[in-house]
Amino acid sequence: MSRIPLIAGNWKMHCTIAEAVSLARQVASSAKGLTDRQVMIAPPATSLAAVSEAIQNSSVLVAGQNVAWKEEGAYTGEISPLMLRDAGASMAIIGHSERRHIFREDDAMINQRMHGALAGGLAPILCVGETLDEREDGHTWQVLEQQVVSGLEDIDKSAIEQVVIAYEPVWAIGTGKTASREQAQEAHSFIRDLVGKLYEKRLAEQIRILYGGSVKPGNVDDLMQMPDVDGALVGGAALQADSFDRIIHFQ
Repeated sequence: MSRIPLIAGNWKMHCTIAEAVSLARQVASSAKGLTDRQVMIAPPATSLAAVSEAIQNSSVLVAGQNVAWKEEGAYTGEISPLMLRDAGASMAIIGHSERRHIFREDDAMINQRMHGALAGGLAPILCVGETLDEREDGHTWQVLEQQVVSGLEDIDKSAIEQVVIAYEPVWAIGTGKTASREQAQEAHSFIRDLVGKLYEKRLAEQIRILYGGSVKPGNVDDLMQMPDVDGALVGGAALQADSFDRIIHFQ
């Protein structure tokens, strides 16, 4: 079954509004005319509205870097699905390793955010992945199963087609290390089989699974050749227009 590749740039805590608008326009220019893949960027929340307006006539999708589970309320510092949509976002990253490991968001909270995104009309990107210690201790599959099962808990099969999953081995994020394409394929295949068991094989074949972990112009082609790698969640390389351009135009 054909799945449209998705190249997603996570800008993390970078870019002023002016810098974000400039970078977004360059990404929109790079993506112009592409019909066989999708491109998404996730600017910081302060820049979402300005970026969305600047590239409103392009094909580039805009996402929030996180999302709350309520439309409004006494949740200081949180951003609701309604607010993200109002700012022009159509997607949201959830459960990124930095949210899990720095900000201590647990599986239950991540599942709440998944439900909040879907109820609020946003397509969620659920991030999962093991640490170096977990991999070296032989716990990779246990960790992935726990995170995927918890993240998708009580999500109806009618909504699962909107979900994107990103496999991001924590040991490869910002370290310069990258999982080999064989390691990435093995993890992606495991995740797809797991989704098939949780729902059904047909739905598992439709869901997109991205690789995230030091994706660069020099390794994106090899990664994208793997049958279960449906795109990339790009960090540092998404902050440079020329490097992200090359990743967008993977071969």
